Amino acid sequence: MVFFGLDLIGFTNIMDRSKPNNTFIFLAFVFDSPTPAAVNIPRRRHTFAGINKSPISRKRTLSASTHKKRMLQCIFLVSDSGEVMLEKQLTGHRVDRSICDWFWDQSISQGDSFKQQPVIASPTHYLFQVVREGITFLACTQVEMPPLMAIEFLCRVADVLNDYLGGLNEDLIKDNFVIVYELLDEMIDNGFPLTTEPNILQEMIAPPNIVSKVLSVVTGSSSNVSDTLPGATASCVPWRSADPKYANNEIYVDLVEEMDATINRDGVLVKCEVYGEVQVNSHITGLPDLTLSFANPSILDSVRFHPCVRFRPWESNQILSFVPPDGQFKLMSYRVRNLKSTPIYVKPQLTSNGGTCRVSVLVGIRNDPGKTIDSVTVQFQLPSCILSADLTSNHGTVNILSNKTCTWSIGRIPKDKAPSMSGTLVLETGLERLHVFPTFQVGFKIMGVALSGLQIDKLDLKTVPYRFYKGFRAVTKAGEFEVRS
Repeated sequence: MVFFGLDLIGFTNIMDRSKPNNTFIFLAFVFDSPTPAAVNIPRRRHTFAGINKSPISRKRTLSASTHKKRMLQCIFLVSDSGEVMLEKQLTGHRVDRSICDWFWDQSISQGDSFKQQPVIASPTHYLFQVVREGITFLACTQVEMPPLMAIEFLCRVADVLNDYLGGLNEDLIKDNFVIVYELLDEMIDNGFPLTTEPNILQEMIAPPNIVSKVLSVVTGSSSNVSDTLPGATASCVPWRSADPKYANNEIYVDLVEEMDATINRDGVLVKCEVYGEVQVNSHITGLPDLTLSFANPSILDSVRFHPCVRFRPWESNQILSFVPPDGQFKLMSYRVRNLKSTPIYVKPQLTSNGGTCRVSVLVGIRNDPGKTIDSVTVQFQLPSCILSADLTSNHGTVNILSNKTCTWSIGRIPKDKAPSMSGTLVLETGLERLHVFPTFQVGFKIMGVALSGLQIDKLDLKTVPYRFYKGFRAVTKAGEFEVRS
């Protein structure tokens, strides 16, 4: 059995533990570096499932074959103003910050088309970029390497920082730069991704809180790194502690979906699809082996799995077989395409003449999902040619900000009447008719329903003999839900 591992901590992503006599061949992508340097051997030791149950130091993993090879050479975190907030050199070959100046100049000159390119070839380096909340995660290398590895790693870094810091913005990064550096030290070693599982990282590095900040001021120590190895180093499953114990064994499975839809000005549904995640919160004693099956797995497309999922049972029977991490994690993500209807409708109508524009927007339930549709909002950007606006609604509130963003907060749609908004827009002098029409962004939330139609069939526990409690929930929110006028 031969497989390629993008994540050293996730080697078992496609490993079938039901056949312990399998022989595993680990293939690593390595490439020449223009300036080789000595390997730095960290103090930590980790266990790699499928090789040996005893701890193996990184020195044995990154040994003779890698001291002349390199992967990623540097990671930069760049703000939306072009400032380099953080720089992490990963190898002995130092990458100069001038590459960020080149990147930002190109970003300004080429605009959004440049920012949408995940892989960029500069005159001196290959660049990989991932943008989250206005922060650009930029990785550099001078050698050929698998681009998906770099992109996936940058996405993991962004997700971990978001979990640790409770969000992503410039102030949070600067206020917690020590923790960010400590996380990067554990997540990548000498240019190779290493420990990227959030549950294991939280055992190594304590998330920031008020108590830890007070202690750091009192003791003068700014380190959040634990003095002991995480429990997963003594486990045959690298994403799970050695032997967790709970008085109440329970597991909760949530289907969290976002509906993306585009409706043209004639009211025709152009595109409608759902992006969903199966989120699990597990608190089970010992080493549980779970199987999760769906009633209609054939509707799923573009599935992605957590490294704990065995690929063979899914490929043959569409069954998720896995040993879960301890705590909360994302088991899988998926898409369901070509849906035929949306739960609500939004009908905008704009008529302009004589320097004014009459606006009327009607919102209602198209297909009743059987649950309450809540948190309904309609937002649109007034064209720059609008001097003033007077908008009112028969349900909810209408707010117009200084940047000409109009937000209609409806909340829950009443059953006795359809919410409507109407008003008048005054055009700038000399303009008789409105030539640029806004696009309406719609938001909503429905608890207890997965609009994709996906249904969980059953969840079974195989290896542990005791009973456990299991709960299931579903929620659907609006993603990129656009109505054109």
